[in-house]
Amino acid sequence: MAKRDYYDVLGAARGASAEELKKAYRTKAKELHPDRNKDNPNAEAQFKEVNEAYDVLKDADKKAAYDRFGHAAFEGGMGGGRPGQGYGQQGDFGSAFSDVFEDLFGDFMGRGGGAGGGRQRQTRGSDLRYNLRVSLEEAFGGVQKTISVPASTACGACHGTGAEGGAEPVTCPTCSGMGKVRAQQGFFTVERTCPTCNGMGQIVKNPCKVCHGAGRVEKERSLSVNIPAGVETGTRIRLAGEGEAGLRGGPSGDLYIFIEVREHAIFQRDGVHLFCRVPVSIATAALGGEVEVPTIDGGMSRVKVPAGSQTGKQMRLRAKGMPALRGGGSGDMLIELAVETPVNLTARQKEILREFDTLSSDNNPEGSSFFSKVKGFWDGMKN
Repeated sequence: MAKRDYYDVLGAARGASAEELKKAYRTKAKELHPDRNKDNPNAEAQFKEVNEAYDVLKDADKKAAYDRFGHAAFEGGMGGGRPGQGYGQQGDFGSAFSDVFEDLFGDFMGRGGGAGGGRQRQTRGSDLRYNLRVSLEEAFGGVQKTISVPASTACGACHGTGAEGGAEPVTCPTCSGMGKVRAQQGFFTVERTCPTCNGMGQIVKNPCKVCHGAGRVEKERSLSVNIPAGVETGTRIRLAGEGEAGLRGGPSGDLYIFIEVREHAIFQRDGVHLFCRVPVSIATAALGGEVEVPTIDGGMSRVKVPAGSQTGKQMRLRAKGMPALRGGGSGDMLIELAVETPVNLTARQKEILREFDTLSSDNNPEGSSFFSKVKGFWDGMKN
């Protein structure tokens, strides 16, 4: 069967540029790859045909010969070799296949195989997390805290290079600084992390005696952290570059401080608002009066209690809550009254309360309403 035109195989126009040919090849290779066409028995042959076509057209000399003589340029000793010979076993196929290998498997094996070499010489340090507990008062006004963070820091003896005396590491001879090696396994080219340099692209000939070639040492550091006013549980503060040191001079990671605000004995928090439950005597609740309540800033506020107040009545103190973390004013403080029943009464107090109870049978609107509903319920049951 006559060979198909290489341009038709790739779906490219004659006169296409090298970039256009490469784009057409990658599209076809992805489309016809056997792993993606397991139900197509011709997929492998078509895939080889695409690689054969591109192996010729990507080479300027072979392409010029093909444009002039067609397939005859590679037959009968007219030069250029036989592109159809040996694919699957020889290096030519591995070279052509490697162009699409990154696109097909880059997400699993890692992209950027060899551009510039030594792409993994420096490894960024890990990010660290620190849990910090603060009081509600500290969250209200903001505070500066000093924390101790155990982390890896750049080795001072080798200046983070990992080499004795601060000498620069050398390019790995196994992978030529790429950090990965490729091996032909039958039909596939497999890419693996270089076993010599562990993917770093470089090796240290004389490792530093302090850090043993790592370029970093374990050390506890003290840091001063500004906690802004208004933080709440779950607030995260990022300190750039304060995480673990990078490997062999790589950039440091970040430190993330997670805030937890402790529970308060008096106030309960809901966002920027505060709640405070304040007990009042029966006399104050019945007659009205004033009660002093504490505020989160350490002051006191006088609150008027209306006559006839019941347990659960709420009053609002404007702008006496927590400040908003990113500006925008402060929340409110809600006062909730709790009418308190007296205990350990004296004989005289009991006598006064009994007399008061006799005289105040018509002064309990909530009780009267409740028992009226009970009577209606019983009457309905009887009917």
